[in-house]
Formats: sequence, structure tokens, C-alpha cells
Amino acid sequence: MLNKEQSSGQALKPRILIVDDEHDITFPWKLGLERLGFQVDTFNNPILAASNYQPNMYDLLLIDIRMPMMNGFELYKEIRKIDKKVKLCFITAYDINNEDFKKSFPTLTLRHFIKKPIRTQDLAKEIRQKLNEDFEIIS
Repeated sequence: MLNKEQSSGQALKPRILIVDDEHDITFPWKLGLERLGFQVDTFNNPILAASNYQPNMYDLLLIDIRMPMMNGFELYKEIRKIDKKVKLCFITAYDINNEDFKKSFPTLTLRHFIKKPIRTQDLAKEIRQKLNEDFEIIS
């Protein structure tokens, strides 16, 4: 999806959606990633993220796993009902080899996770790698 073009012929910035219940995480990531060449939308409420989600809008979703009201797996399942092609990485401070994760999505691999804490520069590098990788959509 990195080959999108605006009507002026300029390449569009990759569009990222970050959903994390902690504003102290989403706000600095949004500012930093936008300075590094991304378009970033954020939600701190997963229910609002689900209700406002529009298909074919994002190049990559970054969704925290542990959130109140709706966890990241539940949010992703809701999004998949309307957008089956979007790439996703779960972001978490928890052990990424957790068997609960495999129960929710048997096709999950370490490539589908970004471990917190992470510096914005390193996050941007991870995002660029994910956007250029051809890794499977989680089903």
C-alpha cells in the first residue's frame, strides 16, 4: 500500500491507526510518527475505535491487547468484519509468547507483535518494516 499517490503525483504518507487506552502512549507516538512521515489517527477507547473505523483507510493498525471495555483481540475481530485486508500488529508490554494469544488467533507469530515500551524512532522503523513485509493477515 505504500504506492498510493495523491492527485498531485506525490506519494501519500502511510496511514496508521493506533488504539491504546493510555493517552500517555498514543499522544507522543502520534506526534513523533507524524514528524517521521506518517499520517496517524489514535483512539484511547476501543469501542469508539470500532464504531468509527472505516475500511480501506489504513496501511497498518497498532492495537494494544489489554484495554478496558474491549481487549485488542475483540477489537480486531470487530474490524475484520468490515475490513479483511488490513495489516495489524498488536502492541503489548506483556509476554508475547502467551498461550492466550494463540488461542485467540492460531496464526499469530512474533511478527504480529510490537513490544512496549518502544522509542518512537524504533517504532517508526518497525512500522516501515511491517509495511514492506508480505506477512499474512491474521484470521
